Amino acid sequence: MKRPNIIFIVADDLGYADLGCYGGRDASFGAVSPNIDALAAAGLLLTQGYSNSPVCSPTRFALMTARYQYRLRGALEEPIRTATRGNPDLGLPPQMPTLPSLLKEAGYRTALMGKWHLGYPPHFSPLKSGYEEFFGPMSGGVDYFTHCGANGQHDLWFGEAERAQQGYLTDLITDYSLDYIERMAAGARGDTPFFLSVHYTAPHWPWETRDDEALSRELVENQQAIYHLHGGSVDTYRRMIHHMDEGIGRIVAGLQAQGLLEDTLIVFTSDNGGERFSDNWPLVGGKMDLTEGGIRVPWVAHWPRLIAPGSQSRQTCMTMDWSATMLQIGGAKPHTDYPLDGQSLVALLEDPLWSNDRPLFWRMNHRGQRAMRHGDWKYLRVDGIDYLFNLKADERERANLAAVMPERLASMLLAWESWNATMPAIPGDATVSLCYTEEDMPQR
Repeated sequence: MKRPNIIFIVADDLGYADLGCYGGRDASFGAVSPNIDALAAAGLLLTQGYSNSPVCSPTRFALMTARYQYRLRGALEEPIRTATRGNPDLGLPPQMPTLPSLLKEAGYRTALMGKWHLGYPPHFSPLKSGYEEFFGPMSGGVDYFTHCGANGQHDLWFGEAERAQQGYLTDLITDYSLDYIERMAAGARGDTPFFLSVHYTAPHWPWETRDDEALSRELVENQQAIYHLHGGSVDTYRRMIHHMDEGIGRIVAGLQAQGLLEDTLIVFTSDNGGERFSDNWPLVGGKMDLTEGGIRVPWVAHWPRLIAPGSQSRQTCMTMDWSATMLQIGGAKPHTDYPLDGQSLVALLEDPLWSNDRPLFWRMNHRGQRAMRHGDWKYLRVDGIDYLFNLKADERERANLAAVMPERLASMLLAWESWNATMPAIPGDATVSLCYTEEDMPQR
């Protein structure tokens, strides 16, 4: 089969049920995401998919390497903060094989349009890790109009050069993505496949829609940078999602116009669970939590050449599995010195009834959290307390079965500790920022 183009779309802090196709509870909510919903209806929707972490940059380390993020020092920050700019240890090492670098070796053109959040130049950048082109912010969050980060410093890059660009960031990411698709189609007309990462910052704070440029100026004038604890609303949040969805619709239309949609794999997800205004129902918790609301996220895959319309699956998976899937589809070979932790889901794309029952693991320095999912069962520790849940019967993680099923709890605890022993320890200087330090944003 002809190798497809690959577009990996990642939202930022999107809740599990924020999209119409994931059952947003408001009757009008389906109108928020019609284009993503259409991709799901014509492709594959997963109900038991996870992010590798409940916060920003650690998930992106896993996405880039198809490996547990804990193997890299920079990923132990929760997340990488603006204050670490210039630290040569906190970023994605350029020598590390990555999803774009391996696909590039296999003959793909590569580009990232959107959020990086894996370290700062001069030590780190997308161009040092396999991307041929890059447009977007290097840090974890920026204002949608001024493109300034948490410290008030401008943070919008073209390659490794900072440059000003007017416009609403969600739309700019879409514009540059479309331009890239058009250039790839005109230059190679299908002979050379491309890998395009589209990493939106939406719907991450600050809470700004296309119509809120005056609000952006007000935040700057009040020296609040992107701080917006006093602002936002459910309506604003939904409109931010809708702006992103409109951009995704434009990307799909652009692929159709170039005759590329049939031969393009589009994967959509979020880097972690939802935030203040998110809908995570029926899950509990959110960003920074290893409860389901912090790590279970939307996963939609669309590839008309291979995926049957209307497919759904309860297969458990993580961010790194989709990276492994893209490597296999692209004919890229992992380096033997860096074996993948992610497992390819190509068989699932071919048959939504396919299943692969393997344990998934997480850990967080924040609150001493740990978690393991295996089949219907989940082991969780928060603040020194152990929990055992049957997620098939209790998705809201309300009925702790630890006391009534001690043998199962002990077995899963031992499995988690055995896995954890294979990972580097969290260093004493690792920082838990909650994404809300005084520098990055006030605490919830």
